[in-house]
Amino acid sequence: MHPMIYYIGITHDHRLEKGDFLSNIDLAKYRWFWVDFSEPTEAEVEHLASTFHFHPLAIEDCVQDLQRPKLDYFNHYTFFVTHTLREEKGELIKEELDFFVGETFIVTFHKQPSIEVTKVWNELIGLSFPEQWDPYYVFYEILDKIVDNYFPIIYKIEDELEKLIIEQTGIQPMNELMEIRNMLLQLLHSVNPMRDLLYRMLNSHHLNLNQIEERKEYFSNIHDHLLKLSEKVMTNREVTADIRDSYISLNAHQTNNVMKLLTIITSIFAPLTFIAGIYGMNFENIPELSWKYGYFITLLMMFFIGVSMLIWFKRKGWF
Repeated sequence: MHPMIYYIGITHDHRLEKGDFLSNIDLAKYRWFWVDFSEPTEAEVEHLASTFHFHPLAIEDCVQDLQRPKLDYFNHYTFFVTHTLREEKGELIKEELDFFVGETFIVTFHKQPSIEVTKVWNELIGLSFPEQWDPYYVFYEILDKIVDNYFPIIYKIEDELEKLIIEQTGIQPMNELMEIRNMLLQLLHSVNPMRDLLYRMLNSHHLNLNQIEERKEYFSNIHDHLLKLSEKVMTNREVTADIRDSYISLNAHQTNNVMKLLTIITSIFAPLTFIAGIYGMNFENIPELSWKYGYFITLLMMFFIGVSMLIWFKRKGWF
């Protein structure tokens, strides 16, 4: 769909009509209708107030970027803010999709093209018997596809985590781990509010409509999916924390081993350096300097001291 306003209307005799939305269109002739604001211009956004008379606060939430998923109750409709997610070039792209849902209409609003809206739109157009649908069923179908699109993201993250677990530690795997933790945090910031939104819907006394009561089991299924997603995200964050802690511990252990080896080497060479220092002094009256075998005896003594200390450290289990 191109950037403009589209509508689908179901007439009272169950016929489906669709087209570009016009301000003078007679919406009363439809049993229910769906209007989609896809990448609307400022002039088209004005229809939210002038044509549909939605509350200014709800319209403000539509215009502003990335509100937290929520729902607000108004006299003849309910306003929903949801988040769609997609993974692109290793980054998590979060977009907002808003709904105005009443007994006889549903209005969707999104500033970017929405795959979920397009799929449901095409499904509804292709139906032979559209009378089986209603505004809340359209809302359910879009919401279900939004949540279903969360799963491939978490599955891909789990695959990347498995690769990190079997790879050797290093700077690059740790950078990838931090990127995964950041993606999980972004996912959590969408999944948990969406889960809370569904919980409020299922336990709300304000949504006392026939549509929501009849569709309650469907929305309950979406809520179950969001619970599963939330658990998966939290589990994977714990896994990333364990990998990070293991890396830090292993790195500290390796550093300790290196420091211990260097300390042992320094300890072995300390007495040898002391001996070399004594005989390196420029005093004339050092008796051993004029001895024929002094040089060889000194080297032998230094070798013996070094080997003895090496054996002693080995028996102590220091390396």
